[in-house]
Amino acid sequence: MAPATGRATTRRPRQALNSAGVNIGSVTTRGPTMTNQPTPVEHLTVDQRIAAGRAARAAVPRSGHAAWEPSADRPDPVALLEGQAEARVPELVPIRYGRMLVSPFTYFRGAAYPMASDLSQGPNSGLEVQLCGDAHLSNFGFFAAPDRKIVFSVNDFDETLPGPFEWDVKRLVASFAVAEHQRGSSDKQRRRVTAQVMKSYRSAMATFAGMRNIDIWYSRITVDDIVEQFVSVVGKKGRAKFDKSLAKARTKNSLKAFNKLTEVVDGERRIVNDPPLIEPFIDLFPTLEREGIEQFIVEQLHSYQATLSGSRRSLVERYGYVDGARKVVGVGSVGTRAYIVLLMGRDQSDPLMLQCKEAQQSVLEPFLGASRFSSHGQRVVEGQRILQATSDVLLGWTDTEGFDGVPRSFYIRQLWDNKASADIEGLSSETMRLYAQLCGWTLARAHARSGDPIAISSYLGSGDNFDRAMVTYADAYAAQNELDYSALKAAVDGGRLHAETGY
Repeated sequence: MAPATGRATTRRPRQALNSAGVNIGSVTTRGPTMTNQPTPVEHLTVDQRIAAGRAARAAVPRSGHAAWEPSADRPDPVALLEGQAEARVPELVPIRYGRMLVSPFTYFRGAAYPMASDLSQGPNSGLEVQLCGDAHLSNFGFFAAPDRKIVFSVNDFDETLPGPFEWDVKRLVASFAVAEHQRGSSDKQRRRVTAQVMKSYRSAMATFAGMRNIDIWYSRITVDDIVEQFVSVVGKKGRAKFDKSLAKARTKNSLKAFNKLTEVVDGERRIVNDPPLIEPFIDLFPTLEREGIEQFIVEQLHSYQATLSGSRRSLVERYGYVDGARKVVGVGSVGTRAYIVLLMGRDQSDPLMLQCKEAQQSVLEPFLGASRFSSHGQRVVEGQRILQATSDVLLGWTDTEGFDGVPRSFYIRQLWDNKASADIEGLSSETMRLYAQLCGWTLARAHARSGDPIAISSYLGSGDNFDRAMVTYADAYAAQNELDYSALKAAVDGGRLHAETGY
């Protein structure tokens, strides 16, 4: 089935209710619109773009972003999570709650929707970028670029959508405040870290504002840059830990996934059965014959291949389907349909493992309007290609009716491609500040690719006014996160929700 395209509609305000019946305010719907037609772009002079940033600053002062105070009619965050659960696999939702209850930080990771609701009630600079939508610190990390260099970038885009740049900034800076609370850092240390995020973002945006557009597009941070600029600061012990993490990332690929996640059954290679975290299709859908499952998956792979460029399609076509399974991933994503597919090339030494992850409506859409793409898989892929320093060569999407006949959208990429992320509990205070600097620069680069770095830099200014506002906001929202975490815990303890721990 080929990916669908949408039809153009006019923007219209509407009152948004989540599926739990909670009013989440008036929003504007963008579309969907035709996905392949370019939008006319107005080309302003540098002076006009500087003026636009200053005008935005006058209309929405930077200090105004510091405040966070829940309104009297703030939606119940637990109700918002319950509303999300309605579109998810019922038996997996308790695992999601269990993972969110591990700590206030894991709650924060899973609570992108409640935070999006809160952000929609705050000031809006009007300076739009392609938002990551879930820019917390654990959604940054290492992976292999097509030239096989290990790079550092944003690496999660399920919620990506155009919106005001500060929404990503606030989620990132708040994530560091929550993490520092959990790590037992002092107030001074926590504020130094959150201030570092903002200083790095602001300084990087000023740099990008002075660069040629194409140079912004090619900019990236590689492992070599990190070693040169950051690792030496933390001494030999820190360097040894970094080298160990890097060595682990370099071996985290399809071969490692193949060795870890598959086994030989009756002389044939199969994905392991480890319910509820990994369940092969043949066990998950016992009423279906293996041949029928294989035919269905092959058809969807053909649809996915149509979204790749010709050369990359040719590469994937060299691999044949062997087996597939449902695999529980992440924290916030638990309950969405995520599958792994084992393909084989020339022989048993040439496996390729793909991850097929369901793309649902972005948590930002009730507040910022619908995506211009009718396919949520395409929304994720197009957003990732804009934001990420370099994307997986096999990144694509497919729209399909699942085994249950319900239309769904998926995006597809390699399961592991030299990926690694930070272990926040294991970072020293100094390393945490360096990591904050890295994330701030990376988010600025992502925003500069899609938004107007000159206008955003003009809005931020050369001083630290916006930085200080974000430090204050991060502290306030971290406190709110603690309350929301307690509310989820109370909902589970009181029997309103069921959580399964240990997964």
